[in-house]
This record gives sequence, C-alpha cells and structure tokens, in this order.
Amino acid sequence: MRILIIEDDKAIAANLYDFLEARGHSVDAALDGATGFRLASTQPFDAILLDLKLPYLDGLTLCRKLRQECQIDIPVLMLTARDTLDDKLIGFESGADDYIIKPFALKEVEARLTAMHKRYRGKVAARKLEVGDLSFDPKTLSVRFANNDVKLPPKCIRLLALLMSEPGRVFSRKELELEAWEEELETSDTLRSHMHVLRRALLKAGGYDPIETVHGLGYCLTSSVQN
Repeated sequence: MRILIIEDDKAIAANLYDFLEARGHSVDAALDGATGFRLASTQPFDAILLDLKLPYLDGLTLCRKLRQECQIDIPVLMLTARDTLDDKLIGFESGADDYIIKPFALKEVEARLTAMHKRYRGKVAARKLEVGDLSFDPKTLSVRFANNDVKLPPKCIRLLALLMSEPGRVFSRKELELEAWEEELETSDTLRSHMHVLRRALLKAGGYDPIETVHGLGYCLTSSVQN
C-alpha cells in the first residue's frame, strides 16, 4: 500500500514510517496539516493515517476538506488520544473511516490499514436514486434532501445508497455492514455511530428523519414524502 502519515509528533511519525516501510509499504509523511492536505489532495494514496491535533490545519478540518471539497474517498484512520463517543461521532462526521487510540501497537495500525484497504472500493450504484424528497447522484456522490445539499462521509453515502435502492425494505445490520465495510463488524457500535451521523445530517437538511429503526431487525428508508 501507499500510505500517507500526517502526524506532528516526530517520534510517533518516525516509528510509524520505519515500521510500515519495513513491512513493504510505500510511505510518505507530513508534520503539519497544510502539507498533509496538499499531499493527500494531489497524490494517489491507498490510506491515510491522520492525527487530530495538527498545526496550520487540524485533522478534522483536513478530513472534511478532502471529503467535501476534493471528493476524495481515500480511507482515513484517525490517530487520537480522545476516546469518547462524541469525539468519535465528530470524527465520523468529518469523514474518518476508523479510529485508533494512542498509545497503540504498530501491528494493530497496519492491520487496521490493511482491513480498510481491502474494504475500500470507492464505487456505488450507477443510476441516480430518488425517494420522496431525497436524491442521490452516484456520479458526483451528491445527496440532496428537501432541496438542500447534504454533506456525508463516504461510509454514510454507501449506507444511504443501499437504503434508497429498496425503499420500505428492512435491511439487516449484516447487509448494511457488508455494503459499507464488506465484512461483518465485531460490534454494532460502528454501524450505529454512522447511522447516527447519517440521520442527524438528513434531519438538519430536510427537517425530518426518513430512516426508521426496526428494533431487532435493522433499518429501512420510508418511501413517503413528509407533509
């Protein structure tokens, strides 16, 4: 894999760089957010290791700019000392694919990067989807709800595209996880967090939440238009 490390702690960056390079990966590194953004937005990478606290451009803003302004779907693994649910939700809203908490084992970092790379496809359905007030254009990855643009992380876009493919159908946790991550996850926390981000964004844009939780079964998208 070609991996970009964006980390301002020189010791941590050097340890990651040396370990990943020794494991056969091609590695680039940036010690600040501005340099990291320039590299990530102009060069092809398979995955990005991104610290939250960075000079010039913080990790959350950097990730958000990659997703929303550049439409870049490179998997992002965030490095952080923060482990609360709210912190993770903010990270997922900004476009992060996964989190790893400092201090971490180098082997786990590589395992997470490898898993993200295997899951990564950057592809969605070829046809435009429209359900009630909601529309999704797979060519531009743009989502509109009640005539308002909706900014979503890549995994949330994949979840929404699947729900929109069959309005009214209940999709199980397994089906949703296979669509977004291409494997079943160990716990439901990650899916639940991404669904929370998705539903909150739709509620903000359209004034109501078109996704229903069917307890014990999964989620479905309502086909009716809100009055």
